[in-house]
Amino acid sequence: MTEQNEFKALGMTMTTMTLVYAVFLGLWGLAFFLYSGEKTAAIPAVIGLPILLAGGLALMVPSKRKIWMHIAVIFGVLNFVMGTYMLIGGRAYNDEGILNERKLASFIMLAVTGLIYTKYCVQSFIWARKNPPAA
Repeated sequence: MTEQNEFKALGMTMTTMTLVYAVFLGLWGLAFFLYSGEKTAAIPAVIGLPILLAGGLALMVPSKRKIWMHIAVIFGVLNFVMGTYMLIGGRAYNDEGILNERKLASFIMLAVTGLIYTKYCVQSFIWARKNPPAA
């Protein structure tokens, strides 16, 4: 597929969006870790690493882009599921029952961005099916 004949979301190719999303997760996790000092605050950064790796490999090895983008979306789904699970499970509260706003913000961010990223990935997979590359 050429650059001009490729699905775009928010003005970006999905490979670019994957890299941007991974960097966002990394910066979020790093910022919250440095701010709070809690190890769990780095979870978004940890999840961002395989997304960054998959996006980078999709960019560097275009012949294998399909597999790397499928791997990346698995982690997008994981973000959504994990963020939602933590919200539903009340994990944003500490042992004393007090709401931790930083945890709440991270869980909401993981759920919302995971859902949005996954939505765009699915749309791009559908688009690619309907628009195969010219031989």
